[in-house]
Amino acid sequence: MLPTFTKSQLALRNGQDREEIWIAYKGIIYDVGKSRLWKNGKHYEHWAGQDLTPELADAPHNDAVFEKFTIVGQLA
Repeated sequence: MLPTFTKSQLALRNGQDREEIWIAYKGIIYDVGKSRLWKNGKHYEHWAGQDLTPELADAPHNDAVFEKFTIVGQLA
């Protein structure tokens, strides 16, 4: 079973407050810190530390992009 994190705990993993760079998508939290595209916790107009589920509809890729990232938990 995956550990559960609140939105407040996720918000701290934004690449600014702590070293971790995490995002949530469809209730799953991913570590995107190793991606050069998420340098400093920002990817185009998207910021780490939050649930990006509603924003993916406008992205030029689909949710398969998350397969390369490590799952760290689930969003409470």
